[in-house]
Amino acid sequence: MSASDQNPGSPRPVIGLTTYLQQAQTGVWDVQASFLPAIYIEGVNLGGGTAVLLPPQLIDAMVAGRVLDGLDGLIVTGGRDVNPESYGQQRHPATDEPAGYRDAWEFELIGEALRRGMPVLGICRGAQLLNVALGGSLHQHLPDVLGHTRHQQGNAVFSTSHVQTVPGTRLAALIGESSDAQCYHHQAIDRLGDGLIISAQDTTDGVIEGVELPGDQFVVAVQWHPEERLDDLRLFAGLVQAATDYATERVS
Repeated sequence: MSASDQNPGSPRPVIGLTTYLQQAQTGVWDVQASFLPAIYIEGVNLGGGTAVLLPPQLIDAMVAGRVLDGLDGLIVTGGRDVNPESYGQQRHPATDEPAGYRDAWEFELIGEALRRGMPVLGICRGAQLLNVALGGSLHQHLPDVLGHTRHQQGNAVFSTSHVQTVPGTRLAALIGESSDAQCYHHQAIDRLGDGLIISAQDTTDGVIEGVELPGDQFVVAVQWHPEERLDDLRLFAGLVQAATDYATERVS
């Protein structure tokens, strides 16, 4: 049940979702474009929220604040690898070319959202970016660490990982003791960012699949893609409920 189903008279909270910025083709056009797969938007809508897209652009703290003034929650979505320079490493041959505008934009949004106590959900790249924003680092290419490519098999085919949550975490309260997760990532969290705790791991190889900030603020990030399983809306609904509470507190 979504937050709006529980409170049918209340407005749906507004959730901002970060977007891609890269070359895209549509009809006869082949241009730089900001976009996001519609399934993310559907996940927010089915979870009880209203989605607003946040395209990468020149940013500073003041702009981030103005943007977040109109939002009740933030989702940092999947996409291109985070620039390894941001966590003090040189780029691995398998790491994507840096997406400078997007990295800078999302770092500012995350920082301002955390400062405000706004609910945040990180998805895949979003989990990695949150970790780096808080001073953590990443494994740039998991096959070098694990000896297999199961987490990203390629050709846009998602693999299924079985994840175990950590008892007592917010993620465990949302999805239970374990879950099957749709994964497509060749990178993962290495050193945890300041304040973050592990909330889920792959049961086979121990890869960190979920992190969060303990406490009252909803800050949850998963390495998998919950939007690929819209028969399970628990993460989206959890964010929407937290955003509803945040919106209520702002006007009270």
